[in-house]
Amino acid sequence: MTFASELPEEIIIRDYRSGDFVHIEQFWEENDLGGSVRGDDAAVIEQTLKSGGHLLLMEDEKAGIIGTSWLTNDNRRTYLHHFGIAEPFRRRGLGNVLLKASLEIARKDGHQIKIEVHRNNLPALRLYQKAGFSYLGDYDVFIIRNLNDI
Repeated sequence: MTFASELPEEIIIRDYRSGDFVHIEQFWEENDLGGSVRGDDAAVIEQTLKSGGHLLLMEDEKAGIIGTSWLTNDNRRTYLHHFGIAEPFRRRGLGNVLLKASLEIARKDGHQIKIEVHRNNLPALRLYQKAGFSYLGDYDVFIIRNLNDI
């Protein structure tokens, strides 16, 4: 994977493999990044990968998964989901490296890229703004998770 020279020797960025889901879900839950409770299960990941998506994992040789970046698309935009670095590994520039790798994938895919960020997550907001993301406007985001509620 590109950007390997920017990483410490014990850390790599690699693509998702089907056996990774249990560890990814645990990482997402531990780092408040969502998971199957939001409908993001192994089947959904596989479906998005088959339709041109990507799921990058940042791994430490001792700690295992320490970061994720999931890119999906609707053939118009790429959406960045579940982007995060585990707390003990933050403030080391690893988020910058993972974001660069993610943005390179989005550039190659040829779509605009969009991310939703909690307005109180100031470190993430600074990271994305530094990378060139700009505020979309005064939009509120709504969702119906349970289709039985329709």
